[in-house]
Amino acid sequence: MKKLLLVAAITLTMPFAAQAGSEFVEGDATLAGEAELGATLTTGNTDTSSFKARLALKQELGNWENQYVLEGLYKEDTDEVTAKRYFLGVQGNYQINDLSYLFANTNYEVDPFTGYDFTSRSSVGYGYRFIDTDRMSLKAEVGPGYIYQQLDDESALVEGYDSEDSIVAHAVVDFQTKISDSSKFQQMFVADLGEKLDARSETSLTANIVGALAMKFAIIVRYSSEPLDDKKSTDTETNMTLLYGF
Repeated sequence: MKKLLLVAAITLTMPFAAQAGSEFVEGDATLAGEAELGATLTTGNTDTSSFKARLALKQELGNWENQYVLEGLYKEDTDEVTAKRYFLGVQGNYQINDLSYLFANTNYEVDPFTGYDFTSRSSVGYGYRFIDTDRMSLKAEVGPGYIYQQLDDESALVEGYDSEDSIVAHAVVDFQTKISDSSKFQQMFVADLGEKLDARSETSLTANIVGALAMKFAIIVRYSSEPLDDKKSTDTETNMTLLYGF
């Protein structure tokens, strides 16, 4: 019952409910976005392909700052799929003042290589900007959340149950700094601690090429303290993509 009440509270407090995202709405703009795309194809003795796509939108409506993220990853090696992940996230931030805000978010992720058909996460809480200048920002978010995971048929048979859910403590730390007028470094940590620890670290470097077009290099590490049987606790993803801001 407590879990149902928490989910209801998250839903009701979310006008547009993503993890903490990029600060790319500037000046008087009320809507902005980033489109990211990367691909690798090899043929010959080895046929491999990989695709990474991401779309992020940010909207400012009065005291509300809303973020929307859609991303996908697909890799294939000699006609065998080796990675497939899809993510959809939404977050709404209500600005209390220039430094403080309340947030509510929800996201949905499909990653069959973890042994789960899907994972759904929702959380609410308080955020604070410790540093907020033109060249550097540091913000943190903390609050309660709820995670629901549906196991695939094979994992359910091995584990003896078909789903997992838990109330968690949700926390985000996001640091960004301009290295130069044309390049930016970002380090973000996201953690959900409940019956187990699920965490994600993303380290990225973005450099402008020309106009709104940039090159982005990112290393993403995902960690689960209690992976399903025969699954590894840590996944690492390295990407080189083109980024277009609009």
